[in-house]
This record gives sequence, structure tokens and C-alpha cells, in this order.
Amino acid sequence: MKIKTKRVPFSYLEKIKPPKHRRPQKPWWILGAIIRIISLPDLLFTRFKFTTERMDKAGKGPYLILMNHSSFIDLEIAYRVFFPKPFSIVCTSDGFIGKNFLMRKLGCIPTNKFVTDVTLITDILHTIRKNNTSVLMYPEASYTFDGTATPLPQKMGVLIKKLGVPVVTVMTEGAFLRDPLYNGLQKRKTKVSAHVKCLFTENEIKEKTAEELTEALEKEFTFDNFARQYETKTEIDEPFRADFLERILYKCASCGSEEKMVGKGTTIKCENCGKAYEMDIYGRLKAQSGETEFPHIPDWYSWERECVKQEIINNAYHLETEVEIGVMADYKAIYMVGSGILTHTSDGFTLKGTDSQLEYSQSATSSYGLYADYYWYEIGDVICIGNKKRLYYCFPKQKANVAKARLAAEEIYKLKQNSD
Repeated sequence: MKIKTKRVPFSYLEKIKPPKHRRPQKPWWILGAIIRIISLPDLLFTRFKFTTERMDKAGKGPYLILMNHSSFIDLEIAYRVFFPKPFSIVCTSDGFIGKNFLMRKLGCIPTNKFVTDVTLITDILHTIRKNNTSVLMYPEASYTFDGTATPLPQKMGVLIKKLGVPVVTVMTEGAFLRDPLYNGLQKRKTKVSAHVKCLFTENEIKEKTAEELTEALEKEFTFDNFARQYETKTEIDEPFRADFLERILYKCASCGSEEKMVGKGTTIKCENCGKAYEMDIYGRLKAQSGETEFPHIPDWYSWERECVKQEIINNAYHLETEVEIGVMADYKAIYMVGSGILTHTSDGFTLKGTDSQLEYSQSATSSYGLYADYYWYEIGDVICIGNKKRLYYCFPKQKANVAKARLAAEEIYKLKQNSD
């Protein structure tokens, strides 16, 4: 999937009027039916099935639907499970670019990822109470990088209490294995399924505190796709299964070098020390010689997180990279405005560029997470920062791992919060 871009001078942005806020519309039934039809080939190919639990206690709706986020098939699954019941989807605002009318008629609710958005709450309330329509959210906000759960917003329990409607969870299995984000849009052959559960009824929401609701939700959103693959002996035998694995495993577990790993075919190898690991059909790694430090990929990723944390504690973490800059200022296009330098430290992000016309800073405590993605809309790996008014999409020109930036942003936030 691609996105509309337009190359303009930075001064052009001054002419752009930000889009006016609009209340979510009730979804057009016919568009939901079309998506359901279009989704059939993928769902048939993956032999999709779903099970339910306690849905008899959920009532007729509307619900707050919370779903884990692995790949694009998540949307197709949602329409398979819930259609023809109407539901609106909270989605990233860049999804509206070039298709604002269509997204509005689908009932979609735009929001900027990891940006404080008080209007989102009122939009969700409007959808549920005025439109009498369920709301689907991906509370993790971003696709999982390593197949495990990503941090949830800290105030989910407060939101659930405020809405006061049944909460339904949809947890998928196989969606990540079919199309992991690191693998460059190369789909694998595997089954996909989902478990649909009424997590909280209206009465249970009234009885529990916001903290108890958040704790129960975090427990529900605890998963490990690679571990599940190994436990169930699910075979992924495509010859490209380790392609671009360095996007996750960017630091050599043997020599500690960064940005020297190369994932290709079924192996990942360090170009510095030469150590190589084979990725078997069950998603496990084995060194071709010597010790296998981390057979389980998420363990390697967790080790990288700890390494980043130590860099931060030792005041050694510093990212500075030349980037191509895209700006979202309305729903017409991503405006490519030129080059700049993106810097990330324990103090936050700074972006300077376009012949000194742009200078933007973002504090380390502005958000608990970071909008980072691989091969974003087929343009390139991206780090996105910004505020309610504008988003800045930064595409590194040199080899710079966006996963490390995301890990660093999460760890810096936690360290800052704990020090207060």
C-alpha cells in the first residue's frame, strides 16, 4: 500500500489550513460489505477461524473492541467477526491521506499516534452514545516488532470506566507469523485464527476500579508469537523467513557491534565478527558455530532493550542521523520538504533542517512510546514525531535502526517517570 506524497518547499506549509475537526459518522453498511467481500481471499487462504468466550454476556452492543495489532489482515478479521454490526475504527490520521471521504464514510476516527488527543475521547463517546456504534481500537497503537505485546496506554482503565460499555477483546494467532513487519511485506503460508472474548460486562466495569481494569487488560495483552509458533510446531518454511531480520536484531549478540547484522534467506549474520545464525522452520535461531546466545528472538530483542537502557543510564545513548522529512499538515498528502538532522537523546527529539527553516523539539516525557515503522507505505523505515498540529516523518538516509529508537524512547520515558 502506498500513500500520496507531494514535494514542496518548506514555506508552502504556511499556506495549508489544518483540517477542521469533524465528528465521526455512522459507518455506511455497503462499504463494510465491500470490505468483507474483498477480505475473502486472504481469509480463505489462511483458513481463518475464530472462537468466542462469554459473548453471551456482552449483549447486543455497542462495545469497545480491543484488538492486538500484527498486520493488515487484522482489519479483515474484524469485518469477518463483527459485520454486519456497525463499528468505527480508531486509526492513525495518515490513513486518511488521499481518502478522507472514504474513511469518513467507513466511520473511522483519526488520531495521531503517541500524541495527546483529548478530542479522541469525545469522538469515541459520540460514536458509542450518539451513533450507537461500537468502537474498535488497537490499544498498542503500533504493530509489534518482535511478536510480543507492546506497551499499552496507562489510562485505558479510566477510558473503560468512562465509556461504561462491554469490552470485547480480539486476540489473533498466526497473523504475525504470516506477515511480520520486519520481513518486507513478504507473506508466508500459515493458518490464522482469533479468539473473541467479552472481557468486561457493564456490571463488571462498575464493580472494578480503573487500576483493576488496566491490570486485567494488560494481562490479556500478554503474548509471544514466536514462543507460540515453537510450542505448536507451526512450520514457516519459506526461504525468505530471515530477510531483513536485522531490523529487529540490529546488535550482534556475540561481538556487540551494531548495524552490522544482515538477515537474508534463512540466516542472519554479523559482518563484523562473521558469526551466523540459522532460523529454523519453527522460528528458532541456532548458531552455525559456537554458542547460540539467544535461540528465542524476543529474548535477543529484550537483551537489546537492556543494552539501550544501560546506554541511557550511562549518558551514552545518542542518535544523530540525516533524514528525508515528510510533513503531515492536512489529509491531502505527505509533504516532502527536504533533508534535515534528527537527534535523539535522553532529553527527547530534535529535528532541524530544510535550510534552517525547520526546528522542532519534543520532550522525552511527551509520550510513553514512539511511532516507528519499517518500509512505511513503501517509502522507507521511519521515525515519526510531532504534535496535534503537525507530524514529521523522518526517513533515515544512512543505516539507522528505528527499532533501537523506539526501545530508547520507551526506556527513557520509564526512567524519567520513575525519577519524578
